[in-house]
This record gives sequence, C-alpha cells and structure tokens, in this order.
Amino acid sequence: MEQTTAPRHASFAEFYPFYLSEHSDRTCRRLHFVGSTLSLVCLAMLVATGKPQYLLYGLLCGYGCAWVGHFVFEKNKPASFKRPLYSFMGDWVMYKDIWTRKIPF
Repeated sequence: MEQTTAPRHASFAEFYPFYLSEHSDRTCRRLHFVGSTLSLVCLAMLVATGKPQYLLYGLLCGYGCAWVGHFVFEKNKPASFKRPLYSFMGDWVMYKDIWTRKIPF
C-alpha cells in the first residue's frame, strides 16, 4: 500500500534510505539518470549560449523523465511532491551512486 505522506526525517542521511525505497524500480532509476544527464546538458547549453530557454528545457527533461518513471513504472508519487529539498539532493546523490556503481543502473 502506498504511503500518502513521507515520514519526517531529521536529516538527509535519514531521508536517503527512504528516497531509495521510492526508487526501487530499475526503469524508474534509469529514467532519473537519463533526465539528470539531459538536465546537465541543458545547463551546459545555457552557459554556452546564454539562451534562457535551456533552463526550461533542463527542468522539463529532469522532471519529465523522473515523473514518467514514478507514475508509469514505480507507481508512486515522486518524492519531490513530499520533500522537495531532500528529494532534489537525493536525485543527485543517486545520480552519483549510479555513476560509481553503488546502485545498479
């Protein structure tokens, strides 16, 4: 049964295991990874061109891929709806953990 609210966490270190439990589906994690990578590409394009639309493109890539992963594959609500700051931090820690093979891709 899906939880409607995230439990309160005193720190990000306490939150991260919950965050990972919300990303147990491999396809969801892969979509997060792809979305984060595309967001970084858009950020680089923003810096290279100075065109502000790349900020919007980056947000659409990152959140679009992640939300498809949650709604279609994980079948839960994104953690960003529950804990936006910790969730944003979790996205990038998970991204690093996938790159370093701590978490399977």
